Amino acid sequence: MATATTVRTDQDIQADVLDELTWEPRVQPNEIGVTVTEGVVTLTGWVDNYAKKWVAERAAHRVARVRAVANDLTVRLPGPAERTDTELATAVRRALEWDAFVPVEPLQVTVADGWVTLRGDVEWEYQRRAVERAVGRLTGVRGLSNGITVRPSVRPDPAELTNRIVDALARNAAIAGERITVRLRGDAVLLEGVVHSVPERAEVERTVWSAPGIHHVHNHLVVLTA
Repeated sequence: MATATTVRTDQDIQADVLDELTWEPRVQPNEIGVTVTEGVVTLTGWVDNYAKKWVAERAAHRVARVRAVANDLTVRLPGPAERTDTELATAVRRALEWDAFVPVEPLQVTVADGWVTLRGDVEWEYQRRAVERAVGRLTGVRGLSNGITVRPSVRPDPAELTNRIVDALARNAAIAGERITVRLRGDAVLLEGVVHSVPERAEVERTVWSAPGIHHVHNHLVVLTA
């Protein structure tokens, strides 16, 4: 009986992910295969740019009861989208220079066969993510490795910062924070407890990363699938 319930639940999730991909205007759902095993979604097939791969992944994460997403989509660039590595590297630098949230100087960009690797240090997590978004949208990108490290310059008081994080979670209407435990260990935050969806789990982590002086967030929150 337990096995049958698991299969039925996975089939429901698969149907919902396919519906969400159909609802998402930025991707072509007929290009993407979806399988689900114990709440873990695997995306297969190919898309014609890296941005679609990212959008498909985000769409799958939006579906209720999805525990994790394995994005095995392949990027196959059409002829007009092809760029040399030199052209793509130049485009990446220009995109970063135009983004107001990105500190360009400490970043290193390497491009090999259309795959962009980013390295360097930034003060905040939102800057690391802004870099990834700016580069991921560019034509000609086949893949992206974000090796940027968050290295804050401040070291806040642990007790005060823990209280501020708990207050921030309580203020956020998208988070049911009563089942979340926050622990601060040095400049790292440990999150434990349960949430109701992958988007809620991501929102908790995003909120915590907004705290000053955070170097790591260890997100051990469990997504309830019932």
